[in-house]
Amino acid sequence: MRWLMLYARSRQVPASLATVLVSAVAVWALTRDGSAVPGGSQLPAAVLTAGAMALSIGLGGQDLDLDRSAAIRWAPRRAAHVLLGGAIVGAVLLTVRAVGQGPATTAFVARDCAGLAGLAALGAAVAGGRYAWAFPFTWLAFAFFAPPSATGVPLEVASWMLLPAGTPSATWTALCLAVVGTTLYALAGPEALSTVGRASAASRSRCGPVRASPP
Repeated sequence: MRWLMLYARSRQVPASLATVLVSAVAVWALTRDGSAVPGGSQLPAAVLTAGAMALSIGLGGQDLDLDRSAAIRWAPRRAAHVLLGGAIVGAVLLTVRAVGQGPATTAFVARDCAGLAGLAALGAAVAGGRYAWAFPFTWLAFAFFAPPSATGVPLEVASWMLLPAGTPSATWTALCLAVVGTTLYALAGPEALSTVGRASAASRSRCGPVRASPP
């Protein structure tokens, strides 16, 4: 169990859990009287997004070379980290809902947790754990400020985390984000795409411009 404790400390799991619990206490304070919460699904979606942002902090390791070491089976550990983190965020909100009579249903929480965890994992694979929080935050902000008069599947995809449970486009969007984000992060690791780009740029700079030989 020592490796598990070391892994949790290196991935800043205690700080992430503290952030999730603080968000849960804030929701409990708003819903403990059983009254309807203004904003409908916006409050639980914001809390789940905050949880995903907290989860994303620990998706980037201290040493990228160690994270890509073949001596450690990183892929199942990364996948378990994403899935377990999303499950904990959802469980905390469902517990708060049971205590404070919040508006979120179990299906709504499960869908948003899956999609947001995958989105955070996608952000970690693209930009690393330091900036992965921007992916769920930006999507939530866009969903909040999406034009209310617009209709159609593109708008439903953009605002999937705010739509009622059972909306097909929202469900498929969350499922795609969960599968693609978790798979890419588990197999490639943090900052995989940005590292490939930097390596290609470095290779081109070493090669230098091709000069024609003198006649």
